[in-house]
Amino acid sequence: MDDKWRGYSCKKMLFENHEAIIVYPNAETANGYLAVKTEYWDAFPEAIELPLLENGFHLCFIKNDNRWGINEDLDRKARFIRFVQNECRLKQKCVPVGMSCGGLIGIKLAARYPELVQCLYLDAPVLNYMSCPCGFGIGNKLSETQEEILAALGLESISQLLAYREMPLDKIGTLVQHKIPAVVVAGDSDQTVPYCENGIFLEQAYKNAEIDIAVFIKPGGDHHPHGLKDPAAILNFIMDHCN
Repeated sequence: MDDKWRGYSCKKMLFENHEAIIVYPNAETANGYLAVKTEYWDAFPEAIELPLLENGFHLCFIKNDNRWGINEDLDRKARFIRFVQNECRLKQKCVPVGMSCGGLIGIKLAARYPELVQCLYLDAPVLNYMSCPCGFGIGNKLSETQEEILAALGLESISQLLAYREMPLDKIGTLVQHKIPAVVVAGDSDQTVPYCENGIFLEQAYKNAEIDIAVFIKPGGDHHPHGLKDPAAILNFIMDHCN
């Protein structure tokens, strides 16, 4: 296998006419688990993708039509996950890795296909569209992104988005119902996706329901960079829930 990604062997392909990639761990460390980058391929891989590869995880990604978690993308992603699991003879549950809008995709994927998800890694995840991109709270109003999300969801106005009931917020109950563990990282000074308007709702729901969740808040941290300076705590949480 000639292709390489960050020093690891990989296979690039088209899956249902969408660009996709599978990255392979070293054979001697392979543990049968799969991590799935949900959006923004090759962004901040040191946060957890590279540590997971080093510890035996396979890694994959398939390009989305857009970053707002539409069902077409979620269903294609689920089919691709099953394809990779069968192709590489992996276990039947994976770990979605979701950063920012990738976090919302991870949440919606887990709610739609809970049987595929072992646990979640969510980093500065978008849960509340009124916060991001609409900026109705303390965060930045992202006007161009508002136009993008309306087009992506087939809506015509912010008023329609207010009534949209497929936000990640609306999926928290399903995650709780299926007791899907989650590790969450965020900065307390994030002006793009404020944690107090987004991830906090997941944290509160999980703690109220006594579902396993680890939350790491970075003092003074903005939206970027993702991850922690030392990924060991994130890695340990994921490894503990994959054993």
